[in-house]
Amino acid sequence: MRREWWVLIGAVAMVWLLFQLETMLMPFIAGIILAYLTDPLANRLQRLGMSRTLAVCGVFLIMTLVLVVALLVLIPLLVQQLRQFGQMVPGIFEWVETVLAPQIQGWTGLDMAAGLDDVQQTMAEHWQDAGGYLAQFLGQVGRSGAAFLAWVTYFALIPVVTFYLLLDWERLLINLRSMVPRRLEPDAVRLSQRCDEVLSAFLRGQLMVMLTLGAIYALGLTLMGLRFGLLIGMLAGLASIVPFLGFIVGISVALIVALFQFDSWLALLGVVVVFSIGQVIESVVLQPKLLGDRIGLHPVAVIFAVLAGGNLFGFTGVLLALPAAAVIMVLLRELHERYKRSSLYDADTKERRSEDPP
Repeated sequence: MRREWWVLIGAVAMVWLLFQLETMLMPFIAGIILAYLTDPLANRLQRLGMSRTLAVCGVFLIMTLVLVVALLVLIPLLVQQLRQFGQMVPGIFEWVETVLAPQIQGWTGLDMAAGLDDVQQTMAEHWQDAGGYLAQFLGQVGRSGAAFLAWVTYFALIPVVTFYLLLDWERLLINLRSMVPRRLEPDAVRLSQRCDEVLSAFLRGQLMVMLTLGAIYALGLTLMGLRFGLLIGMLAGLASIVPFLGFIVGISVALIVALFQFDSWLALLGVVVVFSIGQVIESVVLQPKLLGDRIGLHPVAVIFAVLAGGNLFGFTGVLLALPAAAVIMVLLRELHERYKRSSLYDADTKERRSEDPP
């Protein structure tokens, strides 16, 4: 059997194995991503004179402090704002029905009353269904203690896997490089370096962009006195993983809340100013400094990758989606460059040049 067939069989077997082990792979994939993200910090601590073990312990101490601060400060505030938002939903519908709907009807002639009643009824039905699903889920968890214990074990394994991968990260890379066939090593190293540039720019850079934008939006909306400013800012920051999606989602929700809370055009102008400042900072500072032009992932490709990964492999697929999309983009660029240099692309041009008289 030809070597190409063995490669194809191996690839098919690998995909089948991924499908079979999808749930079990989650802590290992999450650990690989965390180790990859924190390896530069561990290397920097090593350059300061620490041993590799001490540097990895320092990285874990920093991550633990960040997690503790998030749990003690951010999460209670977010839960409180979510509870307040749930209490305000009936008032929002009443305001839309008594204030906004008559104005829209006067401007456009459209009657929103019937549509609003349908929306309220649909939301009430879904809230009831959500409560039933939650009760069913909790009952299932109570009945299936082994499954719940398995998920707790998986999440507990993430820091363990991350620690050992981060401890031996450089040695793992050296071992992987030594396994590549010698004639393929130059191309493999070059492609892996390009993949590393794209992945580091996207994962680390986009994470910093999301956190910075979320902080800017949350701080600005909170300072202007907008309710749920922290919640809206965090939502906009998370949605910024897709360019302009965070801006669109955040400013839309913030404008609705500001119009309902203040009923003033100055408040709407304040919201626009906050999000405009965030966009200017992103365009002038964050994008050039943290991302540059090395990524090349189209927003549509990002959305498709996340949805496809989640549909194929669940939560594990969501973790793998963007790194896999970045690597595939590098490979497609390589194929495109080789195609542009091939005789298939410019065969006619070469023939015409050979036929031209000297």
